[in-house]
Amino acid sequence: MMNARFSTLSALVSAVLLAAAASALAAETSPVLDSKSCDSPKYPKAALMNEETGTVSMGFLIAVDGKVVESKIEKSSGSKSLDKAALGAFSQCKFKPGTKDGKADQLWSKVDFVWKLE
Repeated sequence: MMNARFSTLSALVSAVLLAAAASALAAETSPVLDSKSCDSPKYPKAALMNEETGTVSMGFLIAVDGKVVESKIEKSSGSKSLDKAALGAFSQCKFKPGTKDGKADQLWSKVDFVWKLE
């Protein structure tokens, strides 16, 4: 009797923990860039002449209306001018707002941009 009771309690606790974990994972969705809403960053002339390339990782705080509230460089491309150009261009973009518990909320989104010469 004690083993069956413990087993039932253990299963109930496991089910509650799994449900809580699933709801925590599903409770928040990140904002998504609307690539049609903005132009690609323009290669800065000096960076082009110096044949600078690299990937810049940026963070954008997105409001419930899809506009950028705040932006930051999370990882540099190695070129300040490339980082600045990418951050400036993507700050003008619109995003599909993120949600928290099913409602639009102000959340951070990450965008990586690769600068390459063609």
